[in-house]
Amino acid sequence: MSGLPDIRIGPFRRAQGAIILPGSKSISNRALLLAALSSGTTTLTNLLDADDTQVMRNALRQLGLSVIDQADKVCVIEGCGGRFPVRDADLFMGNAGTAIRPLTAALAMQGGNYRLSGVARMHERPIRDLVDGLRQVGAKIEYELQEGYPPINILASDIQIKDVVKVRGDVSSQFLTALLMALPLVAINPVRIEVVGELISRPYIDITLKLMARFGVNVVCPDMQSFVIPVKTADGVYKSPGQLSVEGDASSASYFLALGAIGGGPVRVLGVGNDSIQGDIAFADALTLMGANITAGEDWIEVSGVKNTNGKLNGITIDCTEIPDAAMTLAVAALYAEGPTRLNNIASWRVKETDRIAAMAKELKKVGALVEEGPDYIVVQAPNSPTEWKSPSEGIDTYDDHRMAMCFSLAAFGPNALKINDPNCVAKTFPTYFGEFAKVVS
Repeated sequence: MSGLPDIRIGPFRRAQGAIILPGSKSISNRALLLAALSSGTTTLTNLLDADDTQVMRNALRQLGLSVIDQADKVCVIEGCGGRFPVRDADLFMGNAGTAIRPLTAALAMQGGNYRLSGVARMHERPIRDLVDGLRQVGAKIEYELQEGYPPINILASDIQIKDVVKVRGDVSSQFLTALLMALPLVAINPVRIEVVGELISRPYIDITLKLMARFGVNVVCPDMQSFVIPVKTADGVYKSPGQLSVEGDASSASYFLALGAIGGGPVRVLGVGNDSIQGDIAFADALTLMGANITAGEDWIEVSGVKNTNGKLNGITIDCTEIPDAAMTLAVAALYAEGPTRLNNIASWRVKETDRIAAMAKELKKVGALVEEGPDYIVVQAPNSPTEWKSPSEGIDTYDDHRMAMCFSLAAFGPNALKINDPNCVAKTFPTYFGEFAKVVS
């Protein structure tokens, strides 16, 4: 289904079944880098096999590491003890923010010369705040084209941490994640990182800290804006845990949970639940606020329709600081809600794979939604009646953004069939998405 240049889906009336989720992208790429930097051999199970994790694996191989893919989503990495064997490399990072940012910081600690570039959109995604943080400790990094954006060149330098390292937190949490993962490599004294301004997407930082602890580095958080990294020990920094299982992807779970609400259900996702370390698990709470019937266990969540007798969700106003990716699903779920849904604090959408606020507003209007777009918010109201739903002949554009394609599959539960352009963009994180989608809808 996703092998076609575009697809026409729907209209659907029912969603029912169970889905085994692919591994989390956020956990997969962090775990790959930590395994590479550790001493010992690490076996990762349920690793996401998609474009973004292939980018990270290929980069690590170019840097001289043994990264062996095995059957059943297993990957075995031989750690380098914090020092990459290759000290001069030109790395292509695609459009993988979870790969380029942490890897940039780790490479800056190596004393080598590296170039990192990506697709055209990657060259529009900011990296200045991370570079500014790394320059505070002596890293030499040059912008090749546009100031503040990739491609970048990392030059051999003497890293010395003399003062508190400061980093902005209001553009992307990935900048802080990158510093947290890299600075232990050179911490001859405890290192304090302070976040300047608001820290968005805090749950993603919690993922970073929990994974670092699994690899033997325990960061202390004296307050909500400060992080203290312990001293590097004589026998290295990161230690392999031996084996680590990657949770199912909570962001990907959001589409199927929403299906369970708008399509009656029950729809169950397997691989995330009450024990999840991912922030996007809070999408289930947002869906509950909208009136969905939700139950959950340690590693599963199930949605069975809605509580309202009219079969519709409720429109809500919600702060999406903690669930920026899953919030996109709420925007399309709003097509099936009574009253407007307002998503606040989503400025980070503007610097993702595409400008997601602008893209979401444009495509929702195509199907007949009433949309108000702001610098850091979006308000969505369903078409007033079935006759006001539209089926645009030009289709839904996806902007080479996997989440746009997956979100708008939900719009096929309106009264009309829907064409989705370039569905293959889901290969970034969920290559089999449309096949799995087809299994539960009718």
